[in-house]
Amino acid sequence: MSPTSPTPVNRDEAPVRGAPVREAAVRESPVCESPVRETPVRERGDACPGALRLHGADDGRLARLRLPGGLLTYRQAEVLASAAERLGDGRLDITSRGNVQLRGLGESCGAELAALLHEAGLLPSEEHERVRNVIASPLAGLDEQPRADVQLWARELDALLCGSRAATALSGRFLFALDDGRGDVAGRGADVTLLARPDGRASVRTGANRSGPLVAAADAPRAALLAAETFLTVAEAGGSGAWRVRELPEAERYGLDAAVAARLAEAGIATEAEAGPQGVLVEAEPPPAGAVHSPDGTVAVSVYAPLGRLSVAQWRTLYATDVPGTALRVTPWRGVIVPGLDPATAHDLLDRLRTAGLITDPGSRWHGVGACTGRPGCAKALSDVRADAAASVSAGPAGGTGGLPVHWSGCARRCGHPGTTHVDVVAIGEGGYDISVRGPAPMTAPQGARQRPGPLADAVAAARNPR
Repeated sequence: MSPTSPTPVNRDEAPVRGAPVREAAVRESPVCESPVRETPVRERGDACPGALRLHGADDGRLARLRLPGGLLTYRQAEVLASAAERLGDGRLDITSRGNVQLRGLGESCGAELAALLHEAGLLPSEEHERVRNVIASPLAGLDEQPRADVQLWARELDALLCGSRAATALSGRFLFALDDGRGDVAGRGADVTLLARPDGRASVRTGANRSGPLVAAADAPRAALLAAETFLTVAEAGGSGAWRVRELPEAERYGLDAAVAARLAEAGIATEAEAGPQGVLVEAEPPPAGAVHSPDGTVAVSVYAPLGRLSVAQWRTLYATDVPGTALRVTPWRGVIVPGLDPATAHDLLDRLRTAGLITDPGSRWHGVGACTGRPGCAKALSDVRADAAASVSAGPAGGTGGLPVHWSGCARRCGHPGTTHVDVVAIGEGGYDISVRGPAPMTAPQGARQRPGPLADAVAAARNPR
């Protein structure tokens, strides 16, 4: 996604194919900080795909299923596996918002897919299915840090969204982030963020604001919905056609703060002004790969999918051990957490997932590497970025590169890129790539042109670990 354009259709994943590193010209450019955006002009409606509005791609039709908070019961997970197997290409993609995509769908399978999702309880409201974009701290309640139950907030906010007629006007790109206070999802570029505080309250923040009105935890989900509805009112009144808070003209963005505070007061929600800007929020690390020990003595298993794509067999391995009442947690880092396991079961599951090819070790070369679909699945892609990413990972330093996440894009639209600081590897045609570091914090990217296959992997590794 270009910093000067609204978020594009997110054509996230394509099969990972091993390939030799091929010669590629590499241009390395310095960090690109987001410039002031001009008021967007919309020449067409929001084409963001959903579970009912399928998107046509070169490899078939694509369905994107929103999973508020990333929650997915074992039964629902099996329904998705069955749909991918019978109707799609036999794989499931995890997006940078913790949603799931099915690719390679046939032209006439929409009704059958919708029936399967309805029966599994995955489509509580057809009118709202594309606006249920809610990410939440995936380790909330699962590790030894006592924090707010944002998964409860996610379920309540989802119910409120599905009950709001006004919310149907939100774009499929509008995003809510519910952060339990650790700072893991608060910096992911959401339009409305609930940031839990140690005193039991929540800060309601819009766009890139570093502060917002404080509300009681019990009022937080309703406050988030009212903030989104207020955005719609402000955008309509200004005629900007904005789909995201960051797309509002500067004056309207400043006016949104006061409008949200007034709307909360009208709704009877007590607020208190947060004491000044809170500074730059430190981006917390994503959940570590491996075993996460919970306060109740159980263990959560955290794994990642290479380039965000899993085969049906890999997906089914995640819930092969049935734990009554347990739900998977799909994360915005293209991972999955399986909670509530006894230690022995967790150890066995990690072994099976490692054997299945998933990332179970934070030192893996694949950790933090993402890519869009690229060729041949996307007609706009200039390169087979998945093959090139796989080759770069294989040729990279032993023991993994660590450092910043990296996202490979087939064109300047940068579909599926993370909203946090990351290494941006963009195909420029004829086998070449631009490499830069993008994000809210100034970084230093390595300089100089590299034109041989080996240095491509080295250049990416160096950008991930700036000095």
